[in-house]
Amino acid sequence: MQRLSAVVAELEKGDIPLDKAVELYGEGVKLSAACKKQLGEAQIKITEDDGTQPQTT
Repeated sequence: MQRLSAVVAELEKGDIPLDKAVELYGEGVKLSAACKKQLGEAQIKITEDDGTQPQTT
């Protein structure tokens, strides 16, 4: 999560070369997918612990 925040901050600066921005964007997409997967797994675990269905957004 920290690395994803750093990638976003660097992209938001807007003062990096295009090739570096594309590279960072790709890294950010991968990190975002990993975070989303972890969140989904956490929701499943919480559901198993309390017996309720996870909310989908």
